[in-house]
Amino acid sequence: MTHNPYNTQSNGLPPSPRPNRRQNWITMMGVWVIVFLLVWNYVRSNQPSPLHTPDAKPQAVTPRGDLMQDERETIEVFREASPAVVYINTSDFGRGFLGLNVLEIPRGTGSGFVYDRSGHIVTNYHVVQDADKIVVTLADQSQWEARRVGIEPDKDIAVLKIDAPADQLTPLSIGESNDLQVGQRVLAIGNPFGFDNTLTVGVVSALGRDIRSMTGRRIRDVIQTDAAINPGNSGGPLLDSAGRLIGINTQIASPSGVSAGIGFAVPVDTVNEIVPELIRYGIVHKPALGIVAVDDRLARRIGIRGVLIDSVAENGGAAKAGLRGTLVDQRGYVRQLGDIIIKVGETPTYSLVDLKDALDSYHTGDRVDVVYIRDDRTANATIELKVIE
Repeated sequence: MTHNPYNTQSNGLPPSPRPNRRQNWITMMGVWVIVFLLVWNYVRSNQPSPLHTPDAKPQAVTPRGDLMQDERETIEVFREASPAVVYINTSDFGRGFLGLNVLEIPRGTGSGFVYDRSGHIVTNYHVVQDADKIVVTLADQSQWEARRVGIEPDKDIAVLKIDAPADQLTPLSIGESNDLQVGQRVLAIGNPFGFDNTLTVGVVSALGRDIRSMTGRRIRDVIQTDAAINPGNSGGPLLDSAGRLIGINTQIASPSGVSAGIGFAVPVDTVNEIVPELIRYGIVHKPALGIVAVDDRLARRIGIRGVLIDSVAENGGAAKAGLRGTLVDQRGYVRQLGDIIIKVGETPTYSLVDLKDALDSYHTGDRVDVVYIRDDRTANATIELKVIE
């Protein structure tokens, strides 16, 4: 027999390893430990814990009793007024890839309210400014594409029209703003951040504020309120405790862009004066002196502080009062400098915006005292205000 130094079997394969009893015992013990732990954990989890009470039940409900009087009034105002508040979505049209497809691009949202059963909707001008498409969602969630009827950017007011049936339209009750008092309760309804029919409550914080519209013009006698007004509330109604419209929520003063407790509403007396004109004519007929003014930037460049008259309308009040415009020859040389208006009534007019703001206090047919400079001398005139288209 030949000695095999590698201790292989006759077939050339290594011999089979002998069973390791100790290793098998350890494996079986491990399995039993795992089983024990699983069973123990199951039993333990089904045993009552000192922290748990198996027979715990809901607490009995305590009857709340009647709502407070002011709560009932607020609920009633919201119930009556909310059907008049609308949600406004705007979008623009653009071209897709390679300009082959027309795309509708969402632009913004805002609020508004039903003005009458003819389908007129009132909102802020800045809500619908330059939008290609405007969709109005009523309180019943029906949607209607709107058309612009008229805009007054200087007062941030716009009127839209939808073709909804009259029985789906609930107009707001119109109040007045000239008798408001600081401290009286107000309610704002709108769609802040797209959350429709949101109610916030506050008080009239101040009256007689002036704010600037997007055109830089002054909006007078604005209502200040601490009722929360956020992006999306613009164009929505501010109501008094009787549910009457007293203003249109339009701006906030906030470093963060969200409500900081200082909101502003265009007074309803201004709204009720402008909206009928927009419905009738599409524009607001404003009383005017009957002049065309030189652009303020050009006037400043030649050292003029005031409103320089470029031309005078032939049949306007300024022409009848003897005011004159600027004469320029064919080569562009100024041969006669026009009159420079520096005061209207009691208001200094250092710019065209000042002049327009001053005329806001008057109506067509009023006669107004004007102070102007001609040839370095101050003169006065009384001018009858007429309508301009």
